[in-house]
Amino acid sequence: MNGYSVNDLADVVQRVPDAEIDKLVREYEQSYRLAPELRPGGERHASLRHGAQIEAGLRKFLESGGFHAFTTNFEDLGGLRQLPGLAVQRLMADGYGFGAEGDWKTAVMLRAVKVMAEDLPGGTSFMEDYTYDLTAGAERVLGAHMLEVCPSIAADVPSLEVHPLSIGGREDPVRLRFTAAPGDAVILGISDMGARFRLVANEVRVVEPTAPLPRLPVACAVWEPQPSWSVAAEAWLLAGAPHHTVLTTAVGVDTIEDFATMSETELLVIDADTTMRGFVRELKWNDVYHHVAAGL
Repeated sequence: MNGYSVNDLADVVQRVPDAEIDKLVREYEQSYRLAPELRPGGERHASLRHGAQIEAGLRKFLESGGFHAFTTNFEDLGGLRQLPGLAVQRLMADGYGFGAEGDWKTAVMLRAVKVMAEDLPGGTSFMEDYTYDLTAGAERVLGAHMLEVCPSIAADVPSLEVHPLSIGGREDPVRLRFTAAPGDAVILGISDMGARFRLVANEVRVVEPTAPLPRLPVACAVWEPQPSWSVAAEAWLLAGAPHHTVLTTAVGVDTIEDFATMSETELLVIDADTTMRGFVRELKWNDVYHHVAAGL
């Protein structure tokens, strides 16, 4: 891992020529549904241009360093006028790993899953549990993030919009807004257990939201965890699994199991067959195994 001042990036961003910004803006116009205020002549078009400038600069920065994953932190934006939203989303779509708030472990995990999923149908994104629908018998998770959800999981053509964001103390950032395509998926988290890393995978079903979400100004995914919300939540917490995760509709648990075996990483799976009694026993057995194996 390498650490840099955010102003190292800001210097690169400030040197992006107008011609590169123009090219990216034209690409946005062809690829997404632009909000009227972001179009040329619109009152917020300058916000779109700065979002493009950040993307071009961040891409140059990553390419020059040979990096394949990165993190950001909304508390430290230096000379950047916006928190990178659109730039992060598009870089993830191109295969980069990402973790918010300096979460390097999730950034590396996302990059690894992106590589596993190359040329496969479906998508893979940075994710977190944003809020919950606790309707009895129909509990669901609404996954999202402040800005950074990868459009590879989108059901339809994303819209490109700008909305207020008080966090970070900068200009309102541009971002892609969409809902994830329904389908089977895996939520994957990585935790540092001190002497080892632990992967926790929950099989889920991504579904359509039960109602429009006009007050959610970011991309999102809604899913039903297996075997149930209550069991999945309890198992996730007992395993010490993280807040930030990777959602993938391109890679199944079988592939993740192969990865865990090759990398000698502990893996716990929460699926339709999971019971809390069995999961607690597995946690205890795993602790004994890894303690003994480390001493051999």
